[in-house]
Amino acid sequence: MQAVTNFSVRIVQRYLPSAFVLAILLTAIVFLLGVTLTDHSPMDMANYWGGGFSKLFKFGMQMTLVLLTGYVLALTPVVQTLLTGMTKHASTPKQAMVLTIVVSFVCYYLNWGFGMVTGAILAREMGARIKGLHFPLIVAAAYGGELVRGPSSSIPLVIATPGHFMEDSIGIVPVTETLYSSWNIALTLALLVLLIIFFLLQKQPEKIVTLRVGDERQDEEVLDKASMSPSDRLENSRWPTLLLGLIAAAFLVGQVIDKGFSINLNTIIVIFLALGLLLHKSPAAYLHAAEKAVNAARGIIVQFPLYAGIAGMMTSAGLVTQFSEAIISIATPTSFPLLTFLSAGIVNFFIPSGGGQWAIQGPIMMQAAAAIGADPAQTIMAFAWGDGWTNQIQPFWALPLLGVAGLSARDIMGYLLIWLVIAGVAISGTFVALSVFG
Repeated sequence: MQAVTNFSVRIVQRYLPSAFVLAILLTAIVFLLGVTLTDHSPMDMANYWGGGFSKLFKFGMQMTLVLLTGYVLALTPVVQTLLTGMTKHASTPKQAMVLTIVVSFVCYYLNWGFGMVTGAILAREMGARIKGLHFPLIVAAAYGGELVRGPSSSIPLVIATPGHFMEDSIGIVPVTETLYSSWNIALTLALLVLLIIFFLLQKQPEKIVTLRVGDERQDEEVLDKASMSPSDRLENSRWPTLLLGLIAAAFLVGQVIDKGFSINLNTIIVIFLALGLLLHKSPAAYLHAAEKAVNAARGIIVQFPLYAGIAGMMTSAGLVTQFSEAIISIATPTSFPLLTFLSAGIVNFFIPSGGGQWAIQGPIMMQAAAAIGADPAQTIMAFAWGDGWTNQIQPFWALPLLGVAGLSARDIMGYLLIWLVIAGVAISGTFVALSVFG
C-alpha cells in the first residue's frame, strides 16, 4: 500500500496540471466531444459554454464568503486559543492525523461547507504545531471525508420533500430509506474507519513539507491612539464590529425561532460573519484578516465560472443524456445501483454540482430504475454517493481547502487518488451486496 501510494504521489506531482489549467483542459475535452459525438457545430458549443458561464455566480459567491468568513473567524484570538487547545491532544503525527480526520469527517457529515473550512483550519493548525508532520498529508486527510453523505445532502433531501419536480413519477422517498437507512449509516461508519486506517498507514516522507509557524496567525499591530485622527479611532474601535455582529446574531436567533435551526450555506456564512465580527477587536483587524482570506479564495473566483461553462456544454449538447442512456442500456435490476454510482461519479467530474447534476441526470436514471424494477431509494443514494465520490480527485471542491492551506491540487491528489479507489470499492461493494442479498 505504501509503495502504491508513493508511486501515485510521484505521478500526480509530476503530471497533474494546476487546478486552473485542468479546468481549461476539461473545457477543451467537452467542447471536442460535443462537436464529434453530436451534431452541434463549434459555434453551438461556444454558445452553450457562454450560456452556462454565469450559472454558478451565486454559488461561487457563496463559496467565496464561506471561505472568507470562516478564515477570518479562524484568525480571531479566541479561535486560535481553542485550536491550540485541541492540538494539545495530539503530540505525534499519527495522533494529529486521527484527530483531524474524525473532527473534519463529523463536520462534513453535518454540512460539507462547515467541514471544508473546519478541516482546513484544523489541518493548518496541526501543520504549524506538530513536529515531523508532512503538511500535504494531513491536508489530504482533512479532505478525505468530503465524500460523506450526511443530513445536508441535497439529493435525498429533495426527493423526500413534497412537491419535488419528480414527485409524479417516483413519489416521495423518505430519508429513513435513504440517508438514515441502516445500510447507509453502516457504510458511513465503515468509510470513517477506512479513512483513518489508510492515512495511519502512510509514512512521513523523507522530505517533509512543513507549514511555517506563525503563517496562520494574524499579525498584531501596536497603535498609538494619541496620534490617531477621529476616523482612525473609529476604524480601530470595538463598537462598529460589535454592533454589526449583534445584528447578525439577532437575525440568526429570529430565524431559529421562526423556522427552526437548519444548516445551509447562507446560514454558515452568517454564523461565521457574526462570530468573526464579535471576536475581532475592530473593523481594521477584521479587514486585515479578510485580506489574507481573499488571497486564499482566488481559485474559487476564477475557476467556478469555468465549470459552469463546462456544465452548460454538457447539458445543452446532450452529452449527459447520451452517457446516461449508454449506461442504462447495459443495466439490469441487480447492476443498476452500481452503474448509477459509477456514472454519477464520472459525470460529476465534469459537472461538479450535486443539485445541477441531479436536475440533468437524475430524471433519466430514476425513470430507468422504475422501468427495470430497481430499488428507488438505493438508486438515489447510489447517485448521491457517486456525486461525492469523485470529488476526491476533482480540484473544484478542494479549492476552498487548498486556499486556506496554501497548497496546490498536486500536493494532495496523489494520496486522494488511492483513497478514491479504496472508497470506491467499499461503496460499490455495498450496492452489490444490497442488490444480491436485498
